[in-house]
Amino acid sequence: MRKTNNSRGRRPQMTEKKRTPFRRPGEHNLPRARRGRDEEAVSERARLASPREAFGEMQAEADGFRGFADRPIALDIIDRARKQQTPADLPSEKLQKALADAGLGSRRDMESLIASGNVTVNGQTASVGDRVTAADMIRVGGRLVRRSQAASGTPRVLMYHKMAGEIVSRDDPEGRPSVFERLPRIAGARWVAVGRLDFNTEGLLLFTTSGELANRLMHPRYEIDREYAVRIIGELDAEQMLKLQQGVELEDGIAKFDKIEDQGGTGMNHWYLVQIREGRNREVRRMFEALDLTVSRLIRVRYGAVSLPKSLPRGKRMELTPEEVRAWMLDLDEAEKKMAADAPAKAEAKKAEKAAAREKARARARAEAQAEAKAEAPRRGRRFKEGASDRTGVPMWEARDMSDRPTQRRRSGSRK
Repeated sequence: MRKTNNSRGRRPQMTEKKRTPFRRPGEHNLPRARRGRDEEAVSERARLASPREAFGEMQAEADGFRGFADRPIALDIIDRARKQQTPADLPSEKLQKALADAGLGSRRDMESLIASGNVTVNGQTASVGDRVTAADMIRVGGRLVRRSQAASGTPRVLMYHKMAGEIVSRDDPEGRPSVFERLPRIAGARWVAVGRLDFNTEGLLLFTTSGELANRLMHPRYEIDREYAVRIIGELDAEQMLKLQQGVELEDGIAKFDKIEDQGGTGMNHWYLVQIREGRNREVRRMFEALDLTVSRLIRVRYGAVSLPKSLPRGKRMELTPEEVRAWMLDLDEAEKKMAADAPAKAEAKKAEKAAAREKARARARAEAQAEAKAEAPRRGRRFKEGASDRTGVPMWEARDMSDRPTQRRRSGSRK
């Protein structure tokens, strides 16, 4: 019901609050009479609509679940890096240069500022000529100086919570939304995607300014593990779970999960947590499809040591700190040293496996072609009577094109 207002120039006011028609169902926008009896149904619908609540239940039920973690990188990795790497190991530069690179002024002006006693390094008053590293905390007049990560030699790493319906490509002929449209612009560099997620897959997607780091994280020989939360229609039995861990034959070779855990579910939907060390195209979906199971939702919750944090909603981004990036790179170095001895043998085994998969695919294609030709031959033969042929004596369905040849021999005395 509207109130009438005779004042000129004023709009009529609404006595009832306008409701948002597409708001997610919840207790806050239900009539009071229905809140009691529909509470269970509403919570069920909200749980199915909200991935955060679904993963909250998964985290409570499963030990060691690292999806939607409190921190993007575990504290033990950072503590290990702090013990191993001393400030002397980090590259250093003069304080006035670091301040000038931060955009506070020229080096000469920064020298005067340092001499005035307004600059502190790790709480101590600095002097002209002091050297600082990326781990040092510089303050000017009590305010922390935000330093360029590129200047410290540490690549930038960005986490993005990809939504379904986005493509991981800069150019798309179909004009679909791209994840690169949501990334910040950087001068003199560009974001490199670490791996891909297909159009309908959600979750953690990493970007870095270092092509070398991106290649290191994507190359199969480093065996960086990925963790996914998978919702399927139906439920796996014990035999299917064992088969997924022992290996499923795909078109491009054998694929298997290093870990698969049942996370429960309701109705037709069931959640599983899987871990894999490869990044082949649609590999997780294809493995379930090989068992005649349909994946209704797929979310990547971890890539290597980086987990999808709770504080990062869908469609938003978060950047790792320089300390976190350095700690992760040290962790990668340690893992690479441990697997260096077995790397050649693993590479040869992988090559042999891929060659066997290619040969098997070729044999399958040849068998299909032969079966198709065998099925086609009787159909062709029925078009002509048995033994029918053209003047060359070759059966018509096997005849060659002889249209460019003369039909009669030339007589010896004939004109040319």
